[in-house]
Amino acid sequence: MSDAYIALADGRVLEARTRVPGRTRGELVFTTAYTGYEESLTDPSYAEQILTFSYPLIGNYGVRAERFESETVHPRAAIAREMTDDVAEWLAGEDVPAVDHVDTREIVTTVREEGAMACGIAAGEDVTPEDAVAEMEACVPMSDHTDIGAQVTIAEPTVHEGGGEVDVALIDCGAKGSIISSLTERGADVHVLPYDATPEAVEAIDPDVLFISNGPGDPENFVDAQAVVDAFAGELPLAGICLGQQIIASALGGSTKKMAFGHRGVNQPVRDLRTGQVVMTTQNHGYTVDDTGPLEVTQVNVNDDTVEGLDSEELEVITRQYHPEANPGPHDSLGFFDDVLAMADARRRVAAD
Repeated sequence: MSDAYIALADGRVLEARTRVPGRTRGELVFTTAYTGYEESLTDPSYAEQILTFSYPLIGNYGVRAERFESETVHPRAAIAREMTDDVAEWLAGEDVPAVDHVDTREIVTTVREEGAMACGIAAGEDVTPEDAVAEMEACVPMSDHTDIGAQVTIAEPTVHEGGGEVDVALIDCGAKGSIISSLTERGADVHVLPYDATPEAVEAIDPDVLFISNGPGDPENFVDAQAVVDAFAGELPLAGICLGQQIIASALGGSTKKMAFGHRGVNQPVRDLRTGQVVMTTQNHGYTVDDTGPLEVTQVNVNDDTVEGLDSEELEVITRQYHPEANPGPHDSLGFFDDVLAMADARRRVAAD
């Protein structure tokens, strides 16, 4: 007898087993990654979503805090075919509902065919299918989460020292920790600012680069970050990852759109239009750049031709839709961080002359 139910927006209710009890709702998405469950569950970009793992066994190498991308679990719930006790105990400590013993292949196929959708979960003693349906019906569309940045950003500005060779102002819209470490490992001091930081706060740092992080939700709701980009476009080198690419494109006159089910996993092929080289990338996003404005498309997704890279030599902009820092995933694109800091070095040399 089942003690957990998953209600889908298409009218179906799936039975499952409770690993962590609770009732919740969110946008149902899936990841194709077969490792990196710790990194995925602590990725702020999964805020307000229910994460389904397509790989059948989650937890087969334990749970280690040094792999976390943030200090907390961000999905509203986790779904797996089979979940180990280690992961279940971790999620219980985070008060995040979790279920397994469900056909995740069916869930993944449904999302691929019908798109990311509202989902409700009811797990634990005495729950009913109607409880899950009630949660699903109360689910708010992702674009209506206008304050989602406040859920994932830092409370106060923070500095991560890397040697002081370059000062990076990072707007934290839900930044993964490995983005910061990728910069500090290359000698940069990273000044992390909240998602709603003002141009004056950035100016006070006098950075060499303005960096817009990844994060959850609709980029059109991050109006403060767009205002910062607009204030410094053409004045400072600009870089962005994932949501950061979308924010920069929007701020410079482009536009974005919601994808059917997004890109989430570690096996997304990306082609560089200048070199023809294809690299495998880690991705986690449900929106994409539609109109690039003044920016040049330099990289595209091999599977669907969506924009994966934008550059502008004139405006000193370099952005990527995927996650060059990986964690989890292939390290094919780590050179992005070298390119970002090279823009700062070039600008410093010009200023010195």
